[in-house]
Amino acid sequence: MEKWLHDFAYRIGMPWWVFAAAGVTVAAVAFLTVGVQGVRAALANPVQSLRSE
Repeated sequence: MEKWLHDFAYRIGMPWWVFAAAGVTVAAVAFLTVGVQGVRAALANPVQSLRSE
């Protein structure tokens, strides 16, 4: 793989922290989304949900 990549004329270095930052960002968005949906479900009135379905 390294030899194949070495043949390209234009290359950039990707530091490890870029991938770590992307992973942390994705995890934060996922936890925030699940948390908001969980709070909305916990605060919802179950009677209203049963009446509308």
